[in-house]
Amino acid sequence: MGQQHLTEQRFSSLELDQRLLSALDKLDFHQCTPIQAQALPLLLQGKDVSGQAQTGTGKTLAFLLACAQRILHSDAPATTPGKPRVLILAPTRELAIQIHKDAVMLLADLPLRLAICYGGKAYEQQKRQFDEPIDILIGTPGRIIDFFKQHLYNLKSIEVMILDEADRMFDMGFIADVRYMLRRLPPPEQRLNMLFSATMAQKVMELAYEHMNEPKLIKINADTPAVDRIEQSVYHPANHEKIPLLLGLLKTLQPQRSIIFANTKYATIRIWEYLQGNDLPAAIISGDIHQNKRESLLKRFHDGEFSILVATDVASRGLHIPDVTHIFNYDLPEMGEDYVHRIGRTARAGKSGNAISFACEQYAMNLIDIESYTRSAIPTVSISNELLIKPNRPVRMKDGRLKSGGGGKSQRPGNRSGGRPGKSRRAPRRRHQNNKKAV
Repeated sequence: MGQQHLTEQRFSSLELDQRLLSALDKLDFHQCTPIQAQALPLLLQGKDVSGQAQTGTGKTLAFLLACAQRILHSDAPATTPGKPRVLILAPTRELAIQIHKDAVMLLADLPLRLAICYGGKAYEQQKRQFDEPIDILIGTPGRIIDFFKQHLYNLKSIEVMILDEADRMFDMGFIADVRYMLRRLPPPEQRLNMLFSATMAQKVMELAYEHMNEPKLIKINADTPAVDRIEQSVYHPANHEKIPLLLGLLKTLQPQRSIIFANTKYATIRIWEYLQGNDLPAAIISGDIHQNKRESLLKRFHDGEFSILVATDVASRGLHIPDVTHIFNYDLPEMGEDYVHRIGRTARAGKSGNAISFACEQYAMNLIDIESYTRSAIPTVSISNELLIKPNRPVRMKDGRLKSGGGGKSQRPGNRSGGRPGKSRRAPRRRHQNNKKAV
């Protein structure tokens, strides 16, 4: 772990439970990051905090330590089924899973019970969690509200409320659901409240002051939204040059671990197909991939089995994947904030990184908003002929399942067999006729 992002404040100097300090020692966490150094002393005094910091600066550890300390030393009765004591809301299932994973790791030896609820899988399994006592409930708004309306639990015993990536709640249209939950909690002065985000828009501040108890605002590096340790560059390819340029950069730079961001599910699938066809195996996260498979692929990327991840903005916030050296913005995002979140997947924990963007014919205008938001111009790099690699044909994905392909010249979808066009079209008609006769 790099040291330049740490402060002189040591966890051992804070009024933390000895069991939490022992857990931090096991994880080799000794010094606080800036957001932890400023937020934790206030939270341990029982004061609400609205915290803004760049991605990868330790916000999750800060709020997990604060909520664990609170309930470990609470005078409230012992936890019973249906009465969680901590509510943590996250905008995406991937972020909820990451928070749960971090909590399991930190609290492994403590008598605190966790539950996680999110859409897309394991409905009955998640419901059964409420048969047992729960101390910390983590989840996305939709599934959390679903179970609440089924009376599987109530919110009368909540002692700590945490909103993670609150601005993303607005962006994804969850704010009505969030307000629904917050209005059913005990009054703000009867609980500890935390709101953390990498950006803090006015609408987020209004939410904080409405549902928190005079929160203290903490801003870390608020005047420099772009991550300083990231070397940024932008190419200006034509649309048809994007795949050849991406392949050329991957083969030239040979990044140790990289994430390729696109704006649509279709684009992620197209990129993945070309990577597969050009001997560059990759994991993919998009809405067309079943949740179980998405989690499996993300874990395999996290564990280093894949060196490339192709994703939409679902992977741009909250996920901590170590040692990502390169970020590729295959499509420029529409908002400067999303650009900062994307490139924040690299240069984490004090390390350096690279962010390479394509300002193509379709998305080049987004560069204006990005450079306005970051208050800096991204250096432009010219495209040499050597960087434009003629791609092999893609490996096709259909219904989330892989089809054979790759290698050789590109081919049209209607002629995937590689044979004569007429032959590949006649066979399906014969099968259709035979099926019709059988009926």
